[in-house]
Amino acid sequence: MTVQLTTLHDATIESRMSSASSPQSDAGALKSEKLRHTNHPTRTAWALACLLGIAATTLATAQHRHPAPRPERLGSVHFKVECNALAQKEIDLAMAYYHSFAFPQTQVPLERALKADPDCGMAHFVRALALLDIPFTWPGSVSAKKLADGSAALDAARATGLKSERERDYVAALTAFYRDHDKLNHKTRAKALEDELEKVAQRYPEDHEALILHSLVLSANFDPTDKSYANQLRAARQLEPLYKARPNHPGVAHYLIHSYDYPPIAKHGLDAARRYSKIAPDASHAQHMPSHIFTRIGAWGESIASNKASAKSDGGKTWNSLHAFDYMVYAHLQQSQDRAARRVMEEAQAQGQSQRDDHLAAAYAFSAIPARIALETGAWSEAAGLKLTPAAGAYPWEKYPQAEAVHAFARGIGAAMLKDSARVQVELARLHQLRDAATALKIAYWADQIDIQADIVRGLAARAEGRVDEGVDILRKAAAREDATEKHVVTPGPIVPAREVLANVLLDQDKPADALKEFESVLQREPNRLRATLGAARSAEDLGDKASARAYYRKVLALTKTADSTRPELLHARRALGRG
Repeated sequence: MTVQLTTLHDATIESRMSSASSPQSDAGALKSEKLRHTNHPTRTAWALACLLGIAATTLATAQHRHPAPRPERLGSVHFKVECNALAQKEIDLAMAYYHSFAFPQTQVPLERALKADPDCGMAHFVRALALLDIPFTWPGSVSAKKLADGSAALDAARATGLKSERERDYVAALTAFYRDHDKLNHKTRAKALEDELEKVAQRYPEDHEALILHSLVLSANFDPTDKSYANQLRAARQLEPLYKARPNHPGVAHYLIHSYDYPPIAKHGLDAARRYSKIAPDASHAQHMPSHIFTRIGAWGESIASNKASAKSDGGKTWNSLHAFDYMVYAHLQQSQDRAARRVMEEAQAQGQSQRDDHLAAAYAFSAIPARIALETGAWSEAAGLKLTPAAGAYPWEKYPQAEAVHAFARGIGAAMLKDSARVQVELARLHQLRDAATALKIAYWADQIDIQADIVRGLAARAEGRVDEGVDILRKAAAREDATEKHVVTPGPIVPAREVLANVLLDQDKPADALKEFESVLQREPNRLRATLGAARSAEDLGDKASARAYYRKVLALTKTADSTRPELLHARRALGRG
């Protein structure tokens, strides 16, 4: 049976927590409610346990800065366990939170599940599952402590009791990831989890949760250099029938968006993107996640609306707010809404100083937002002077070299554009240090991305020093490397695409035909990107291709019809179309 999760607590318990009745009457009502569900040997002991459970829940809520108990609309999830009815309901709620990546919120219902049924071993399984964090941010998001805690949770699941072969199979599958985590590398363990979840899905075809979880891990285990998107499309093929059969399941829509979050196939995720926010309107991540698809197709207005809703829902409590702000800033900049972008930056910086959500998405966004604004608006002095303070203590930057690298990258570009060779060398040295730090942390993808950023700075520096051909060659190779891999889910797009930098250098060297080709290549990967569209218009204009130039300039004005800034390029676009 599928349970529609419309309340955070059992209705009776919720009413007791919110009413002004006496503790004595609360205890009696709670005891009566419990006796309808299970035969407990000592009614008084159960009532005391329940009251303690409420107190623990209230404390946990305060500690995690969760809102007061209220109805939650999180979609329809039913993860069958061999536990009593009260525990089953809490497990379903925890899994609904899980499917919208609200991992801290899973803990309170899991505690309530164990209080309702102390023999519910699968509550410990769900805890271990939630400790894995977002699979698309592996391996960096799974710390040694989380691995140790997850292993302990699986031990607790077995010790508490697993009442069916199916439950034992789930625990065995997750154990494949946690087992020997101090000996086996992440890739080996992630593939083992994928394979074991596939076996569970095949063994229990009526259990949609197994197939949904397998699809999530399958999609997350993609090869960033695989342009056939084999894993992602296989996951989508598994999820599409469930999307029709389970239209209100948050995980199905959510993981379809992730599976289609790539330029050539993004359009296939548009329906799921527009539905997910309605399936789980009380989940902050469900409001944000559609913007992954909106960003891929260049639907900037929808992306801004999506992320505003997400930030409002999260209220600055978790990394979701800063992550939403980064996507929002990117979208504002593509419409030349530079003042709006700066207002979002101010809010993001205030939140970054006040909340300490130790998460890559938060650290990356905090670093990326001011870098994007400076570089997208051509404020080279601002870029060259970026600093991670005063909130430098908010995040353990040594854990996230890819986040700090964004600032070093922006400073390097700013210095190169200002022809400050000494400063360029400082930033290049820092980028190389951060690349090596990423390598030491075994996050090879990010080590490669930081190395590409260093090459972009190096190419611009060579060009600024008069070694133009050398600079173009460096930039061309950097662009090819960047094109060969996909962006990470933590970012809406490159801080500045390498190929766009190459195109601008070619245009400045009076090679408009070559530049136009590069700008158009950028627009294939990043539709409706403003600076690439402006570059294509200027290239066509310099070529004397009036028709193409006018088409691109019209596109520029369409993108910036709600602009709140007066970038010189926009004034030129209006004049080129006779609207100046």
